[in-house]
Amino acid sequence: MNTGHWKFCLTATVAAMAWMAAFAGEPIKNSDCLQCHEDKELAKTNSVGRTISLFVDAAKLAGSIHATNTCVSCHADITVKHPDDNAAAKPVNCVACHEKQSRSYGASVHGLAVRAGNQTSATCTDCHGAHEVLPPSSPASPLHRTQLATTCGECHAEAAKDVQESVHGTGLANGAREAPTCTDCHSEHKIEPLKSSSPRKIAEQVCSRCHASERINTKFNLPGDRVKTFFESYHGLAAQYGSTVAANCASCHGVHKILPSSDVRSTIHARHLVETCGKCHAGAGENFALSKVHVDRAADQDIGALLNRWVRRIYLGLIAVVISALAGHNLLLWLRKALAALRSPIRSVARLSKSQRVQHLILLVSFIVLALTGFALRFPDSWLAWMLGACEPLRRWSHRVAGIVLLMLGIYHVAYLLKSRDGRQLLREMLPAWKDLADLKTNTAYLLGRSHARPRFGRFGYIEKFEYWAVIWGTVIMGVTGLMIWMKMDVTRFLPRWVVDVATTIHYYEAILACLAIVVWHFYHVIFDPDVYPINWAWWDGKVPAEKPDEDRALDGTRETRTPSPKTADQPCI
Repeated sequence: MNTGHWKFCLTATVAAMAWMAAFAGEPIKNSDCLQCHEDKELAKTNSVGRTISLFVDAAKLAGSIHATNTCVSCHADITVKHPDDNAAAKPVNCVACHEKQSRSYGASVHGLAVRAGNQTSATCTDCHGAHEVLPPSSPASPLHRTQLATTCGECHAEAAKDVQESVHGTGLANGAREAPTCTDCHSEHKIEPLKSSSPRKIAEQVCSRCHASERINTKFNLPGDRVKTFFESYHGLAAQYGSTVAANCASCHGVHKILPSSDVRSTIHARHLVETCGKCHAGAGENFALSKVHVDRAADQDIGALLNRWVRRIYLGLIAVVISALAGHNLLLWLRKALAALRSPIRSVARLSKSQRVQHLILLVSFIVLALTGFALRFPDSWLAWMLGACEPLRRWSHRVAGIVLLMLGIYHVAYLLKSRDGRQLLREMLPAWKDLADLKTNTAYLLGRSHARPRFGRFGYIEKFEYWAVIWGTVIMGVTGLMIWMKMDVTRFLPRWVVDVATTIHYYEAILACLAIVVWHFYHVIFDPDVYPINWAWWDGKVPAEKPDEDRALDGTRETRTPSPKTADQPCI
């Protein structure tokens, strides 16, 4: 091959590549697509036999919210070879621009059906339109509130007809902007089938959005207590406790064709009440159907409501008198037994010194105040907060003062342990030892009935030691986190805000742990244990019965050492 031929081939190749690059880089214009797609008769048949029009109205496209887009912005798979390549355009993937909406749609009943292979399920274009997409605020949009019933009715014709005849549909037709539409109940992109939803969800998240609104109820002269009285009824209470079969709002009022009770077609009209109630209550008669679901105890004036109101008042008074009398009787009985135990001559062994008793009393009072005010702060709408005066500043400062008292007590106790003779002795006896593990193993076998041998504790066994060090642990944790929460502005100058959030969580759950430990562990050993009932008075005067420590404290080398007595029980005094 001569040199001239080489030059010719090279020049031709470069020219061809330049032409192809220039052609490939030239964007496909809308006018190129409209040459075919302006044909009103252009159509195709999809895989399920449905005829799909391929006509594009250029004027509507120019007026849509996608007017600035080109055809290939959405139809990214189209190339310059189309339509000669006989490759049909793929469905538009809206996720490229509408990721959040597409994700919600994917979790909807429509999106799940498409993923399962149902080609007839609604897609983005079925609701929004294809080329003439308009914002939902436009009256011409198929998603405008006045057009939604028609749009959804293309697939759900019967439901759409019922909605248009319902009180919601007529309200919408009369211009009431508050009247709910399809998406108000079923959501917008994540369309939900409410048929399988729980009664509680129907009442709380669907119907309550309007019927718990004071503004809407006032504007349209609707009863303002319908949600409240439903949840007070048997059906509402059952729903709150997780029932999936209890009647919800739609069970009585209907699903789509919701009509006022005065309309003879309504499911809650007097003519249909027996039938409506009978759907759940087989054999329901007229008298049964006359019972009310939405009972307003204070306002209803019919004979049944009046009689029920007086019976309720009488019983509330009777309950208050009888239970108060019974509680008073038992309280006096308990006090007599407690005082008798306090005066018992067998309580002759010194258990706690005066300093230790004072420290315990301060700990007891501050802990109770902290627990009550803390949970009242955490639950401001609770009865506990109401009992404390429903005054947030009072609860807050009472909690803080009690916290300071507890922390000061902790500092004093450390000094007491290090400086005083009794404190150093207490510390030595409270230190964990290997014997505590052996005692725990022996006592566990005894409590499970696998052994008749009981451990021989010293002055303080593993029960007292566990509680003592748990109190110290809890005081440190609650003190540090409590100060962080109190002084959060200063803390966040050096640490990120989430540190305070974590401290708040620790503070709350440590409080629950401490309160439960006191009730379950401490109260048992000092009150509910049959061997110390009605109460262990050591916290008051420091003394315990002489025979109490004999069996449990046989290894004690201090002033509580006694000869074992076969009559006493095996639980230690705390």
